[in-house]
Amino acid sequence: MAHHLSNYEAGDKFDGNYDEALAAVQDRLARIQVAHIVHGRRSVVVLEGWDAAGKGGIVQRLTAEWDPRHFCVWPISAPTPDEKARHFLWRFWKRLPGKGEIAVFDRSWYGRVLVERVDGFATEAQWRRAYDEINEFEAQQKDDGTAIVKLFVHVTAATQDERLRKRLVHPWKRWKTGADDFHNRARRPAYAEAIADMLKVTDTRWSPWRVIDGNNKKAARIAALTYIADQLEKAVSMIPPRPDETLIGLAKAEFGIDL
Repeated sequence: MAHHLSNYEAGDKFDGNYDEALAAVQDRLARIQVAHIVHGRRSVVVLEGWDAAGKGGIVQRLTAEWDPRHFCVWPISAPTPDEKARHFLWRFWKRLPGKGEIAVFDRSWYGRVLVERVDGFATEAQWRRAYDEINEFEAQQKDDGTAIVKLFVHVTAATQDERLRKRLVHPWKRWKTGADDFHNRARRPAYAEAIADMLKVTDTRWSPWRVIDGNNKKAARIAALTYIADQLEKAVSMIPPRPDETLIGLAKAEFGIDL
């Protein structure tokens, strides 16, 4: 399906009790993580979006009730010289989840067709070729049993500017904003074109995109977490496995419990 960013700019407030809805979806996500652990499943959550779109807030609330031993958040920045010397996907292969794990990417391999395209860090031949490379990479993960959930968080230019201003005047939030934000802001039309191409070409049946209206933070968080929970539940059985015979025997012998 076609994703037109202009369809995700309403900024409607969350209709309901935000705290209750957040607690409910986080409880659901906690059970989903346990299901991944006990069934040995692997999943990847990819978050892309504009600067100041609210990705960090979504990640914080996504992982708030998760056991830290079984997930990892990867905040992706510019590649190191060693990573630049290899294929652009190399550094992401190393960060893929193992058995019973969930990996969360705050930005991802899509940098190749976004920032590297817009700022000329990749040649046109390289970023055009990357669409097929990314689609094949994600198909490989799906075929090997790793689910991929992809979200793009959209905000209007006005919303982005308002949030950048608030960060700048807040001494404990100013660290979130740097020269790169202003550089990217100045190139918003070029980014919009690159994003539109990305959403069109890499929205596959095995790894579709979901665009989130990020103009209201609370509504965006609930929408994002609910979508992630829906997709992760499809990737794992929510029926607990039968305990092993040793544990059954110990529970009976020590506590008189029949498992």
